[in-house]
Amino acid sequence: MAFHIKPDKKESENKTIRFPLPLIKRIEETIKGENITFSRFVIQACEYALDNLEDQEDE
Repeated sequence: MAFHIKPDKKESENKTIRFPLPLIKRIEETIKGENITFSRFVIQACEYALDNLEDQEDE
């Protein structure tokens, strides 16, 4: 399953997380022109990672 950027919003809570600067730059380059926020991209990436982790555990 490929990762696709989706511009939808859900109820949320603030959390503070530190990102390495090179990762921030990679994310910002990836979302440039995609009409999506940094936070929404990170949420989608985490959901994708967790969904695929669960798929691996089921095997």
